Amino acid sequence: MIQITLPDGTQRSYDKGSTALDVALSISEGLARNVLAAEVNGEIIDATRSINEDATIKLLTWNDEGGKSTMWHSSAHLMAEAIESLYPGVKLAIGPPIENGFYYDIDLGEHHITDADLPTIEKKMLELARQKNEFIRKDISKADAIAYFKDKADPYKLELLEDLEDGTITFYTQGGFTDLCRGPHIPNTGFIKATKLMSIAGAYWRGDENREQLTRIYGITFPKAKELTEYLEMLEEAKKRDHRKLGKELELFAFSQKVGMGLPLWLPKGAELRERLENFLRKAQRNSGYQPVITPHIGHKELYVTSGHYEKYGGDSFRPITTPHENEEFLLKPMNCPHHCEIYKTSPKSYKDLPVRYSEFGTVYRYEQSGELHGLTRVRGFTQDDAHLFCMPEQVKEEFKNVIDLVLYIFKTLKFENFRAQISLRDPNKPEKYIGSDENWDRAETAIIEATQEKGLDTVIEYGEAAFYGPKLDFMVRDALNREWQLGTIQVDYNLPERFELEYTGSDNEKHRPVMIHRAPFGSMERFVAVLIEHCAGKFPLWLTTEQFAILPISEKHNDYAKKVLNLLNYSDIRGFVDDRNEKIGKKIRDNELKKVPFMLIVGQEEEENGQVAIRKQGEGDIGKMTIEEFTNFINTEIEKELVK
Repeated sequence: MIQITLPDGTQRSYDKGSTALDVALSISEGLARNVLAAEVNGEIIDATRSINEDATIKLLTWNDEGGKSTMWHSSAHLMAEAIESLYPGVKLAIGPPIENGFYYDIDLGEHHITDADLPTIEKKMLELARQKNEFIRKDISKADAIAYFKDKADPYKLELLEDLEDGTITFYTQGGFTDLCRGPHIPNTGFIKATKLMSIAGAYWRGDENREQLTRIYGITFPKAKELTEYLEMLEEAKKRDHRKLGKELELFAFSQKVGMGLPLWLPKGAELRERLENFLRKAQRNSGYQPVITPHIGHKELYVTSGHYEKYGGDSFRPITTPHENEEFLLKPMNCPHHCEIYKTSPKSYKDLPVRYSEFGTVYRYEQSGELHGLTRVRGFTQDDAHLFCMPEQVKEEFKNVIDLVLYIFKTLKFENFRAQISLRDPNKPEKYIGSDENWDRAETAIIEATQEKGLDTVIEYGEAAFYGPKLDFMVRDALNREWQLGTIQVDYNLPERFELEYTGSDNEKHRPVMIHRAPFGSMERFVAVLIEHCAGKFPLWLTTEQFAILPISEKHNDYAKKVLNLLNYSDIRGFVDDRNEKIGKKIRDNELKKVPFMLIVGQEEEENGQVAIRKQGEGDIGKMTIEEFTNFINTEIEKELVK
């Protein structure tokens, strides 16, 4: 017998060789019908695989990320089976699950697939799914695996086999289709009830532009047709909210081929929006004891060699900048933290000086591949709302908790209310990925876990997601369309202070190493603004929006009064403009509605005589007339409601 421990801590005994499906069935038939896979001792496996030792088990359904990922992995195999049957002779490369769905890279040979062919493939997938073919796992020797794919003349699978050790290779078969695969997979194809193939793209084999170009087909599947319908409706809404579309319409930012791919240009309205966000955070930081610093856009290569960034990220950076001086090289700054370490060293520190908190809106540069660039969410030059805190070991937990408070304050103010906190720890099986001693890593990880517990945060732990120099707490935020974004991060670092030989004099008059906390609540200004645009569909909070009102004179003879109102409101630090175009008032209203201007102030003869404005609220219509002073007080009251104290 083996002992199975369930997530609630209860234990049950089962025969050795039982499966997760057996466990589910012993709980309820309804649960068993919905189990897609199982997490056994931290590893996701097939729900039909035998369990031969005591284990902790979590049964995974469609409601779990692991369940979705497993189903989408199986769906990639199902799509490959459909394509093989429709287009004989194709060669298959790789087909993983992704964040939303799956893809498969395929060498079509003489065949050609266009968007017009996708419905036919979808139909074939559903036909095969209805056969409810089981996904059967089989261990196979490397020699037999090579023989199988030589017989199929599939060079891609043969190349993948070169990197695998004998005794570690598995095949999966469903129906008449067999693939090289580690798994896991769902019990059978019948769980797949709805499918949509989303797009076709080109992809180089193994991401190497000197290798073969394959056809990549993206798709997504669901266990219910209704869920596919809802997903497609969400995508249509996402298109309307796309920050690239709205950014252009609202005149916030632009890109220029002459300036360079992935290097955004902030237009006046966008620059003002970004400046207000920065000032909002600056004020909060000032109240929390941060000191502003400014560092250069470049640094000597040796700076990043010392920090370890060159070894880890040198390949993803822009090429070094050489100078006339022999062997002198500079890099565009990939990170702000090494510069802040050098600022710390400019004067001796004692325990009485700590903690020291340096903050900077520092622009950094990474050479992202052109195919990965996407609006403001993936760029080559971006500004981090960076800060680095240097403290004594006994201060780490309290400082970490204070940063959590700052992040939560920002999220609450900007109405990001649906989020989870992810504790990102090192991968215990890959120590070579990280720098520093196990002792320091243990202390840093413990500090983060205890701080989140004391703040009452609902957290999940992800192994292998830590930075190379330390563990971190990442905030995963869901926007208005329920899409998840990583916004905000806090990291504990014992290693950079060691590398830069940072010191402070303790109360014992001896030298000690400070601990470093990295934090960026926004993450990057570019990405944060992109997510904010899509979250609020371009209708920003009143305190943040660039144009809080538009004054619409009914005719030209009221233009002077409109300008007088504008000056009075601007003097009260309320932002807007006069729309004095020679257009009918109805068109002006429609145009400013589309521009998402929060308030329209309509002025005619009656308003001018009474010193008033007639007010329309965007999306709601008329809300009455007010004097200039009344409107000023109204706006200020609305802003006070938005800004969390």
